[in-house]
Amino acid sequence: MSDARFAHGRRNMIVGAAAALGGLLLDSAGVRAAAGDEISHANEAIHQEVDFKASPRRIYEALTDAKQFNQVIQLSAAVKSGMALGDKPTKISREVGGAFTIYFGHIVGLHIEMIPAERLVQAWRVVDWAPGVYSIAKFSLKEQGSGARLIFDHTGFPDGQGQHLAEGWNSNYWEPMQKFLAQPS
Repeated sequence: MSDARFAHGRRNMIVGAAAALGGLLLDSAGVRAAAGDEISHANEAIHQEVDFKASPRRIYEALTDAKQFNQVIQLSAAVKSGMALGDKPTKISREVGGAFTIYFGHIVGLHIEMIPAERLVQAWRVVDWAPGVYSIAKFSLKEQGSGARLIFDHTGFPDGQGQHLAEGWNSNYWEPMQKFLAQPS
């Protein structure tokens, strides 16, 4: 067989195989449904942006230093309301892969990424979620004039928790952090 005839035969075989495979995919509703079920378009996500009158470094330190964050907790709506949270002390590792326990053991997780004064990414969970369920909380810090903007994204939490969590981030993180950071250091 000449090279030209071989190339032509090979090309026809590839085109024929592609057409047959395409026909299978188009004719098989089961294949289409299985592929479509792999991606959820219904998950909730939280995106918040908060301006602080503090440097990115100062905000990062408040989020990652147990002593400072414990002071934030004391200013939170959860503590002021007398909400039953637990009895564990605030512990925050300063290492990637390290654990944190905050809000008296009500919130726990691990640090996935830590870039001082820029970004903190956590595997974050409420202890009464199903075992093994962690969400992702991402805190990005951008210098803005004499202060900073915190850009926050929270994903992967259980369905139906979005509104409650969004309110909690405001009343138990951002508002008490604003008060804490306004105090002289």
